[in-house]
Amino acid sequence: MIRYKRLGYIALNVTDVGRSADFYRDIVGLQEISGPLAGCRYLRCSDKHHDIVLYQGATPGLKRLAFELESIDQIGELHSVLDAASVACIELPQSERDAMGTGPGLRTWEPGTGCALDFYVGMNAPAEPPYEHTVAQIQRLGHMVLRSPTFEQTVKFFTGTLNFKVSDSIENRVVFMRCYPNPYHHSLGIGNGTGKEANMNHLNFMVTEVDDIGRAIWRLQKAGSAVVNGPGRHLPSGSMFLYFLDPDGLTVEYSFGMEEFHEHEEARDPRTLPAVPESFDLWLGPVDKRKAAVGAIERSDPATKELAS
Repeated sequence: MIRYKRLGYIALNVTDVGRSADFYRDIVGLQEISGPLAGCRYLRCSDKHHDIVLYQGATPGLKRLAFELESIDQIGELHSVLDAASVACIELPQSERDAMGTGPGLRTWEPGTGCALDFYVGMNAPAEPPYEHTVAQIQRLGHMVLRSPTFEQTVKFFTGTLNFKVSDSIENRVVFMRCYPNPYHHSLGIGNGTGKEANMNHLNFMVTEVDDIGRAIWRLQKAGSAVVNGPGRHLPSGSMFLYFLDPDGLTVEYSFGMEEFHEHEEARDPRTLPAVPESFDLWLGPVDKRKAAVGAIERSDPATKELAS
């Protein structure tokens, strides 16, 4: 049974690394930090070296998604379950480990979306001043939501193979799951993209004060950044939210408050909520059509990689 610490980091492709780094630093409130990979920009909202990494790319969207494993023995467990499921994986190359400041791990690809997934043990903390809040009291990197054209198979891959636990779902629309035993309601959401291309729906940062959501509305307005949904409140997790666009049109969310499931407490059963507007937003606010309209998932072919033995 694979065990995780947390959603580790998110690597994004952006069309102008400098412009996006300025946005995530000055408008979102992350701290930029030096890193070894030339051409990339590293930003954090925690005591870890980074929480997002920006790569230069022609098409904006998700490059890869990384989760931190609980301990070194989880690498062997992960390799075993991927092998049993006939899913290709490779050992994280030393060059990638150096660039991301992580310990050993594996890379695999979710079959339905083609999303690259890194699983690693440990991230080296930088010898620099600790993360300090600026324009927002960011608590942590919260979650990522993907849209899959093979919805049921993708959910089964994360739950049946990778041991993610379902917290709630909205009937035939989206499943919210946590990387067990991390307690937060969801570190990953999978949306039903039947008949559509796989894409990145949004990335999330959790804030520690509800006022951060209110202040962000006016800060984004002054910066010329579009608010595309919210403020509102999600029924599944109970969190308040605000969705807005980064310079490439990628959707970013601030959220405040989230239900927690602690390992040594009896967890409630996951709920299947009806596919009605109230299940997404109890406040029934308008949704801009630009929300989640941009966000390609970079695909790579596992057959071209050196597979882990």
